Amino acid sequence: MNGETDWTQADWTRTDWKKELSNNVTTVDQLKAHAVFSAEDEQELRRVVEVHPINIPRYYLGLINRDDPADPIRRMCFPSTEELVVVGSMGETTTDPYGDDKHDKGNGVLHKYDYTALVVATEYCAMYCRHCFRRRIVGRRSDQVLKDFTGALEYIAGHPEITNVILSGGDPLMLPTPVLRRMLMSLAEIEHLDFVRIGSRVPVTFPVRIFENDLTDLLQEFNNHKPLYVATHFNHAREITPTSAEAIRRIRKCGATINNQAVLLRGVNDTAHDLVDLMNGLLGIGVNPYYLYQCMPVSRVRHHFQIPLKQGIAIVDRARADLNGYGTRFKYIIGHDVGKLEICGMIDGKIVLKQIHARSGHDEQASRLIMQELDDEAGWVTL
Repeated sequence: MNGETDWTQADWTRTDWKKELSNNVTTVDQLKAHAVFSAEDEQELRRVVEVHPINIPRYYLGLINRDDPADPIRRMCFPSTEELVVVGSMGETTTDPYGDDKHDKGNGVLHKYDYTALVVATEYCAMYCRHCFRRRIVGRRSDQVLKDFTGALEYIAGHPEITNVILSGGDPLMLPTPVLRRMLMSLAEIEHLDFVRIGSRVPVTFPVRIFENDLTDLLQEFNNHKPLYVATHFNHAREITPTSAEAIRRIRKCGATINNQAVLLRGVNDTAHDLVDLMNGLLGIGVNPYYLYQCMPVSRVRHHFQIPLKQGIAIVDRARADLNGYGTRFKYIIGHDVGKLEICGMIDGKIVLKQIHARSGHDEQASRLIMQELDDEAGWVTL
């Protein structure tokens, strides 16, 4: 698979995933083989990738319509000069919109909710999405990434209030299978854990990985001990391909439940038609539409990806009118510092929110209803 014709016709179900990673596009010079940039844009893109690196698998490059400069797939993976904007009309930005720093227990363990521990298992992803809310970590060395799994395991085992663990990152499915095996099977031995979740965009951006039999054997083996939930991240219906659908089928065959967490993104899925196609497409491959996140006020992301909340509510309401019961089950969510907030709608110019998770020590906030005046351009709420 050395030439363009070869790799675009590749059988990704039979490709060595480790070798294929070496073919990822990781520099502006490599990117120029797939798009045309002016000299000025090229210079600015080199500044962009100093802040958030490029990493795009060939499989995902093959989903892009090269005749459309505004292609939504391209928008999610190509760096943009818009990423140089750090202030603007949408409001303030932050590098830590979800409040990870406040709940960092060290060694990659985040403990925001009493019953859930999140382990930042790796800083590496198969693809570095341009809308990533953990972009300060992904692709870079960070103190917030797991260094010693034994220490993380001891923390989890020592907190019996933790009933479930999320392996996140980065993307934990990009860890070598033996490493992932040690993590999962060690968690399986902790009696007070009811289930484990893995958050991964691999089935979307690099389904090649899912065709390693050792991986699916591991997932099935773990699922025989404790229920396994996989949270995928499809944002657009064109990401649902025969290859990604087959990767999903393999995970489902392991007994795992698969839920999708999408993000509402300007220029990607910001119409009712986009959302209807996405939710229906997910149901068609056996994935549950679960969350649709409001794009977070992330520095170098907010001002070109975030949609004002009023517009987002209108888009979601219109999409739900054209979806069946299973398609409408997703929640439109703000992943706020105070906890997860479901966006219920608007009344008399006010946004109606319901808090569905509260931080440790703030039990009184759980399940509260919140109504707040909302400016037409507001993309976030302050609590």
